[in-house]
Amino acid sequence: MGIANSMQCLLWLLVLMVFLQFNYSDEFLESSQYEAIEKIKQLLNFPQDLSSWSDNTDFCNSEPNTALTLVCYDDNITQLHVSGYNWFPNLPQGFSTDTLFFNLALLPNLKVLSLVSLGLRGTLPKNIGLLSSLEIVNISSNFFYGEIPGEISYLKSLQTLILDDNKFTGQVPDWVGSLPSLSVLSFKNNSFYGSLPNSLSNLQTLRILSLSANNFSGQVPNFQNLSNLQVLDLESNNLGPNFPTPPKKLASLVLRKNKFSLGLPKELSSCYQLKKLDISFNELVGPFLPSILSLPSLSYLDISGNKLTGKLLKNMTCSQELSFVNLSSNYLTGELPACLHPSSGSKVVLFSGNCLWNREEWQHPFSFCHNEALAVSIEPHKEKVKGGNGKAVLASSMVGGFVGGIAIIGLAFVVVRREYAKKKASKTPQTKLILEKVSPAHTLKLLNDARYISETRKLGLLGAPPYRTFVLDELREATNNFDISNLIGAGSNGQIYKGRLTDGTAVAIRSIKMRKRHNVQSYTHQLGRISKIRYCHLVSTIGHCFDCYQDDSSVSRICIVFEFVPNGTLRGVISEANSAQKFTWTQRMGAALGIAKGIQFLHTGIVPGIFSNQLKITDVLLDQNLHVKISKYNLPLLIENRKMDTRLSSSGSKGNDGQRLINEEKNDVYDFGVILLEIIIGRTIDTKNDIDVSKDILKVSLTADEIARRNIIDPAVQKECSDGSLRTLIELCVRCLSDEPSERPSVEDLIWNLQFSAQVQDPWNRDTYGNQESPGHV
Repeated sequence: MGIANSMQCLLWLLVLMVFLQFNYSDEFLESSQYEAIEKIKQLLNFPQDLSSWSDNTDFCNSEPNTALTLVCYDDNITQLHVSGYNWFPNLPQGFSTDTLFFNLALLPNLKVLSLVSLGLRGTLPKNIGLLSSLEIVNISSNFFYGEIPGEISYLKSLQTLILDDNKFTGQVPDWVGSLPSLSVLSFKNNSFYGSLPNSLSNLQTLRILSLSANNFSGQVPNFQNLSNLQVLDLESNNLGPNFPTPPKKLASLVLRKNKFSLGLPKELSSCYQLKKLDISFNELVGPFLPSILSLPSLSYLDISGNKLTGKLLKNMTCSQELSFVNLSSNYLTGELPACLHPSSGSKVVLFSGNCLWNREEWQHPFSFCHNEALAVSIEPHKEKVKGGNGKAVLASSMVGGFVGGIAIIGLAFVVVRREYAKKKASKTPQTKLILEKVSPAHTLKLLNDARYISETRKLGLLGAPPYRTFVLDELREATNNFDISNLIGAGSNGQIYKGRLTDGTAVAIRSIKMRKRHNVQSYTHQLGRISKIRYCHLVSTIGHCFDCYQDDSSVSRICIVFEFVPNGTLRGVISEANSAQKFTWTQRMGAALGIAKGIQFLHTGIVPGIFSNQLKITDVLLDQNLHVKISKYNLPLLIENRKMDTRLSSSGSKGNDGQRLINEEKNDVYDFGVILLEIIIGRTIDTKNDIDVSKDILKVSLTADEIARRNIIDPAVQKECSDGSLRTLIELCVRCLSDEPSERPSVEDLIWNLQFSAQVQDPWNRDTYGNQESPGHV
């Protein structure tokens, strides 16, 4: 009996130990995940107001926000989304991506990892291979460089891999084709080079392949057997010369700006689910396939900028879904089909630079297309002949010689005709024609597939609107042919028009005159920088369009398309006497913080930074939610021919040009101080004398009592602000307006002090208004 009791006690002891072990394991797992998330927040330098967790916070049930979203399953973190779109990360000194991914590896059940627009730099850490449960990875819009680590090949559950808008180099590794579940592969806007691996044709689950804006070259692998592939985007590379044979279920095919130079494959006419086809700006020759126009799902077709031939007929059929067609700058003859006539529905149809009978748009004479076609190779796709005897080779040579002779005669005829035309043109005044077809090299274009956009929006992966190239007809339609009723501004080098795109988007179009003749490529770098101006406190760029001279295709003007910001300037709600609405103190602090964050993005969010922007309060606009957006940027293309505004000195210091360059950041801080001065006192500041007098009054108020301080500020907010908040802003304003740049605060100091001023104001609001929201609460 004693032995039996002992055995029973021992059994209960073992059960108790197992129970404690499992409970301890669960607690340790939860604790390790919590510590990992806290460490990640610390590493990324999260603002305190974005997420304030305490030791007792149930982070699995915490409210998501624009910067951080967590998803849990069975108390384990399965999704982590971190986005810098609505706050600009200021990574601490000594930040290490290796440490970040070490902490991410402490989340063993993580399936979705999204680290977007966080300013992450360096090579992608190899320990990403430890996150074996990952199914979706998105690290777009960072500064990762180097080659893709081979450890990603360990992620056998990986379904989506997005590395867009980084600085990755090297070749796409062959092992990518061995990921068994991969359905989305997007490497847009990097510096990859070399040929595409043939192993990509093994990805039977692949739905989206987007490799645009890289330096890929050579032949495209055979994707014809990828039955699930719906989106293929290879824009802006050096691929070619063979046109890839498309899979039958393809919905979007974008091959523009490559080196495809052979004919179109007949299989293209069998892609009945194709919605978008863009093969513009290649070197394609041979006959255009009219059957493409009648593909039942096709809504977007762009074949412009090639050497395609063929005769169009009036009675050709078109897809009912077509909304945009660009046939410009080919060698097409005949008559524009009735179904493409601009008057038939609301579709946009462009066809200039061909030899069509229609004269609504500029056309070459018929002889031009006939002669030019002789001067180029116009052979469609042919199967390579294997083997063959000597007679066949001899016959081929004879035929080739005969055709070559005809081509040479034709080319000679074209040269003579052009010389004659030049002589004739020299005797007549030079005229300018608008060419809608021209677009800059290397313009970046985001994926347009609706399903992909829908899915990525659910995950919070998309930020600002995609930047794209417009054709001039789109902008003419948007502005009613640049009608004066849509003119909302004018300057020394152009005008600004309000317009509305076909999708209903309101835009502001800035038309800039070019006083010197340059080709399109000369503006590539500048437009690349302009395309990066996309942030919540900046008026974002949406695209551009060229207007060129006919004689040498040099640029006569550039139209930059911006988002339209509808509610006027910040001055309208601060200091204008007839203002129907004035900002409250809380709104003014929010506006000042938004301007400071916009300046910070201009300095550090774009490489190289944009400094000395000569900002004034009238350059700060208000959107539909009364959030501030800076609208003025110191970029050569946007300030060309602009006279320097000498009313306000934004440098505030004396010295040579070298010293002024050193103090570029502090120039914008000075301009911010002038704006903050007007925000505080509520009176317009138009001259340097206004600045000096008002600054002296602020200085004196710092030594006076609270009542005296309140008497110098805008009467509209005298009763709304706490003395601590007011004093903080006054001290900050005085420092910003220092005549010595070295004494002005940094932009990071601006943001810290403005956030502190808001924190000081909050308790005052609660004491004054109780549980009700204070006026202008945001």
